[in-house]
Amino acid sequence: MKLKKVLSFALAATFLLSCGNDKSEKQTDSVKEKETVAFNYNVEQFADIKILRYQIPGWEQLTLKEQKLVYYLTQAGLAGRDIMWDQNYRHNLKIRKALEQVYTNYKGDKTSDDWKTFEVYLKRVWFSNGIHHHYSNDKLKPEFSSDYLKQLLAETNTNLEDEAFDVIFNDVDSKKVNQAKGVDNVALSAVNFYGPNVTNADVESFYKAKVSPNPEKPLSHGLNSQLVKENGVLKERVYKSGGLYGSAIDEIVKWLELAKGVAENEAQGNALGLLIEYYKTGDLQTWDDYNVAWTAATNGNVDYINSFIEVYNDPLGYRGSYENIVQINDFDMSQKMKVLSDNAQWFEDNSPLMDEHKKKNVVGVTYKVVNVAGEAGDASPSTPIGVNLPNANWIRAAVGSKSVSLGNIINAYNNAGSSGRLKEFVHDDEELKLEEEHGQLADKLHTALHEVIGHASGQLNPGVGETKETLKNYASTLEEGRADLVGLYYLYNPKLQELGLVKDWKAVGKAAYDGYIRNGLMTQLIRLNLGDHVEEAHMRNRQWVSAWAFEKGKADNVIEKVTRDGKTYFNIIDYDKLHDLFGQLLRETQRIKSEGDYAAVEALVEGYGVKVDQKNHAEVLERNKQFTSPPYSGFVNPVLVAEKNDAGEITTIKVTQPETFSSQMLEYGKNYSFLPEVN
Repeated sequence: MKLKKVLSFALAATFLLSCGNDKSEKQTDSVKEKETVAFNYNVEQFADIKILRYQIPGWEQLTLKEQKLVYYLTQAGLAGRDIMWDQNYRHNLKIRKALEQVYTNYKGDKTSDDWKTFEVYLKRVWFSNGIHHHYSNDKLKPEFSSDYLKQLLAETNTNLEDEAFDVIFNDVDSKKVNQAKGVDNVALSAVNFYGPNVTNADVESFYKAKVSPNPEKPLSHGLNSQLVKENGVLKERVYKSGGLYGSAIDEIVKWLELAKGVAENEAQGNALGLLIEYYKTGDLQTWDDYNVAWTAATNGNVDYINSFIEVYNDPLGYRGSYENIVQINDFDMSQKMKVLSDNAQWFEDNSPLMDEHKKKNVVGVTYKVVNVAGEAGDASPSTPIGVNLPNANWIRAAVGSKSVSLGNIINAYNNAGSSGRLKEFVHDDEELKLEEEHGQLADKLHTALHEVIGHASGQLNPGVGETKETLKNYASTLEEGRADLVGLYYLYNPKLQELGLVKDWKAVGKAAYDGYIRNGLMTQLIRLNLGDHVEEAHMRNRQWVSAWAFEKGKADNVIEKVTRDGKTYFNIIDYDKLHDLFGQLLRETQRIKSEGDYAAVEALVEGYGVKVDQKNHAEVLERNKQFTSPPYSGFVNPVLVAEKNDAGEITTIKVTQPETFSSQMLEYGKNYSFLPEVN
């Protein structure tokens, strides 16, 4: 699971369906924690996007062997970059390559409005890894005409025609992932996980017939394949060497083998060996064996996430998007936060869950603060701020899980923002002061609690299937909301002060609650167009958690809706009762997951998480017009430059920063394109 950040002005928790491309954005409008050494985190902004850069603390402290490991792992990740583009939409690679050829070869007027809108469109496509918005899933709309694009294509001798050209301008494939109720989500989603004419019923019947060798350890059927219909017969096209995406996978394997050769220890090397074998065979049992080995390999300075992992982009939650994150351990911060994983059993025992839904023995939970050294695929340019893996429930229960917070990413967000929006939407000076003094700590703790305790908590009832089977298209938002609620429940608890994590648990908890309600009911709406419903899983979970608590607390005036000078605010009157409400909802969401209660999750999400109060939305958008900072942020990656001697051996690896977003995207397109346009 992936945790991603959004504009929340205090607590913005989202996840890439990782604990994502929360697949997303960290707030850039909270109080900044200034650094002593000047570093320019801002690169540029366009449309609704701000591009940032991040540093790699601790790089110089790594040995050359460890730096080689990081370098090889980042190269492996970039080698699979095109896979994510093709997974997102079948015409993405053809469109991207054509637009890049135009961009690099056009010699005409680059001062015209048409060219400027073309450039913005291309940057938006780069940022989203395709022609659909990275967060809303809506198709990006160009502000230039089809005639202008035809002119550019002709003047640069570039070929883009038929459906791949037309789809840029028409209404076909308008939604990458369609999560609407009462429709065929697979048929109406443009994502390239399924072939033409494949339906919800096809997918459900196909996987209902799949039987795992050990029902107690169900395989992740569908995770690494495309499901197509050939001559009326359903068939999986498996991602593997010699299979679908084989040419890119072979390049990934090449770099992973080099990484294995410089592994820090035997456990890390064995895990890399299993990952290589999985890529070569596509065997799902090998995938499980790898995840068990990877979860147990906790020693060393360097770790990584690589493969087809998060299922947020699949409307039914089967297929994993390609991603790569390479990370260096921040030992000081990890040691400070280790107390959470050390006390995981206490949190489980003292949760409001029904006894039968609590784990009697929470095992193998590790938590680290890390510094990212490189990202690719579904993790870039829009990156998570926290990750908890593996996703298989049985591995979590039997072996454990790894949770990480991406410390340097969070730091970059915190140093790139302003406080204007915060002041606009807080109810009063007291709320502002709480955020200024405790908001960043509350944010970090919520990320940690969400990842370490939240995703590791609870258990399924005996005989109940995996949530992708029982809760279907609501599985992701339910899981993210459940983990959010675990964090919220314990953020307002003296245990955090007892563990030495905070000095004033009530103040931190209040700041956390203020930020979550403010974001869930108000500020996250700046990312939607007026009239839109909420569709992204993390946005949905923040709204249904907040809206449910607001409604259920009305009788006791727990949260007050205030109108002042024509502006709306949500003011928490009773934090203790709100804490109790979060506990009640946590208990219910775990029951839904444990029992596989589809009717209940549908009622919860559709009743509280989808529809938007249009009057409130219009007001939020109007109040937001005064701010120029975009609602979404993402990153360019530092560039690792390997210098070699005459024998071809790497002697040093330097870290440099790209000058522009465009230059990095063009460099990636030139050096890491290992797939044909049609796969």
